Parts: sequence; structure tokens; C-alpha cells
Amino acid sequence: MDKSVHIAVRVTKPTLKQFMKALKFAVCKPTKAAGKAIGEKIHPTKGKQSVKTLIRQGQGVSSIPLADEGLKDFQKIAKKYGVDFAVVKDKKAEPPVYTIFFKAKDTDAVTQILQDYSEKQVKKKSVERPSVLEKLKKFKEAVAAIPRKVAEKKKEKVR
Repeated sequence: MDKSVHIAVRVTKPTLKQFMKALKFAVCKPTKAAGKAIGEKIHPTKGKQSVKTLIRQGQGVSSIPLADEGLKDFQKIAKKYGVDFAVVKDKKAEPPVYTIFFKAKDTDAVTQILQDYSEKQVKKKSVERPSVLEKLKKFKEAVAAIPRKVAEKKKEKVR
């Protein structure tokens, strides 16, 4: 692996310190770029990514449909389990439907994610929380029922 490096430095009076600084800059710069490229091959993108990136990893892709209301919950749980996935919105469907693509090797993790997700959705629907407007209305009535202080106004002539 023979490589050559060409370093050009513009200085009025070259010194060893300036040359070393230029050499260090030249050596570190390509290493960072090369290290990043190598790092991406070893550790590809994690979590949410594009379908193209997911397919490029060459591990097969599976998919599941998902309704709009639970997309954020699904993403949180998938992040928790460290699953790589891609979300694609079906533009033709009237209530938005999303298709979640994930690596075929992550099927076990995705089944666990779907279990957690379904438990969370059932829990949300079973627990009916009162409307914020209803709460506000109750508080307004309570405040209206409290008697107000009547301030007496007396004017006294001071001489």
C-alpha cells in the first residue's frame, strides 16, 4: 500500500513549527474522512432511516402496515429495542397509513415491539381521560362560586 502525499504551504519564512503544523493537518484530515467511511461500513445507520439505506445493508427487508395514530409510539419502542426501520407513507389512503420496513433478521425484535405497541395502544384506549375543556369548565364554576371580597370605598376629607 504505497501512497504519496503532496503538501503545499504558503508562508513567507518557512519554519519547522509551521511545517509540522501543515504535516499534522495533512495527515489528520484524510484519516478522519477514511475513518468515517470505514465506520459507516462497520456500523451502518441505526434506527429510523430511508428505505434505500435499509435495503443497501443487504440483509433482506420485511414490512408491516401501521395506522397514523400510533406512529410515534412505534418509533419510540423501536428505538428502545435498537431496530433499524424505515417509514413510508401511503399517499393514496384517506386516513394516512404507514408501511414500516425493517431488516428481516430483526423479526424477533419486531414481534416484541408489536406486542409492546399493542399493549400501549390498548392501555390508551381503556383509560379514558377527561377532556381538558371539561376540567377547565369545572374550575371556572368553582372560581365563580367563591364569594368575592367587596371593597368598601370611603372618601374622607383631609384638611
